[in-house]
Amino acid sequence: MQVSIDQDRCCSSGQCVVTAPEVFEQDDHDGLVRLRVTVLPPVRFADVRLASELCPGGAITVTEDASDRDGEQTGPTTV
Repeated sequence: MQVSIDQDRCCSSGQCVVTAPEVFEQDDHDGLVRLRVTVLPPVRFADVRLASELCPGGAITVTEDASDRDGEQTGPTTV
């Protein structure tokens, strides 16, 4: 899975941070979204998909292939 951020579309709502705080953060200065990780663990895939769907500005793009769902873990895990 690859996640990209379009900061020009970010409206600083913070939905991504609430949904996947292990993956997203907001810049203290302008409130725009930033990625906290460069390699996304499979256990976070579902959270990132949801964050992308909830983003009111459409600033988060998720690109994945079928193998991304095959190895996905479920249940609580701490990164």
